[in-house]
Amino acid sequence: MSDSIKASLGRRIKTLRRENGLTQAKLALMINVEQSYLSKLELGSRNPSLSMLSKIADAFGITLSELFSGLPKDEGEPSSRK
Repeated sequence: MSDSIKASLGRRIKTLRRENGLTQAKLALMINVEQSYLSKLELGSRNPSLSMLSKIADAFGITLSELFSGLPKDEGEPSSRK
């Protein structure tokens, strides 16, 4: 996952968290991670696993597709498929 996608995803998580009236501490408790890890996710400095993304989406009551909705496409990474 590119840095720009991680940053966009982090902003999306932060926005959803605030829209749902959750603190970092409360969301971290809901998804069973340390608050510092969640903070780094929101800052775009962590590369979350699919499992973690699923937990985050579940905490907000949305699908993974909805979590990624509106994020820019990652066009900066070269494709490994031919």
